[in-house]
Amino acid sequence: MADDEVVALYGEAGEVVGSAPRSVMRARNLRHAASSVVVRDRLGRVYLHRRTTTKDVYPGLLDFAAGGVVLAGEDPGVGAVRELEEELGVAGVSLEPLGVADYADAHTRYRAFRFVVTWDGPIRWQPEEVSWGEWVTVEELVRRLDDEPDSIVPDSVAVWAGAVRAWLGT
Repeated sequence: MADDEVVALYGEAGEVVGSAPRSVMRARNLRHAASSVVVRDRLGRVYLHRRTTTKDVYPGLLDFAAGGVVLAGEDPGVGAVRELEEELGVAGVSLEPLGVADYADAHTRYRAFRFVVTWDGPIRWQPEEVSWGEWVTVEELVRRLDDEPDSIVPDSVAVWAGAVRAWLGT
């Protein structure tokens, strides 16, 4: 991941309105787009991982979605495939689109392009982004969402909690 990669900027209606270097987008908290991919195995478990302490947003927190910024001129699905392979070493899978969701806080503002993939192969962490991970049941993930909300990145919780609870049936 290059600090000065050029990312697509998105308007409030979800349209591309320009581009900016990643460093400028972060410094000004400009609205952009990001892929958000939940990896599940054939047993229905979800891959939960810890972000490294060097990440520019939410360092050291747990995350159950892989993903990242959509580059200028990049299709969000292509970005999702790229990020999934970079972060977790997951490649050659079919993305199941689950729509978009918007997120904003003091650290980041973006349109999330959400996808789910099924993967039973090995997970290979990108050392700059992931420091640990494990497969957890949906029940365990929901328990963590309820009991340990401050340990999980807030944007993934915001854009995915409804879907995760639906997988559990709650």
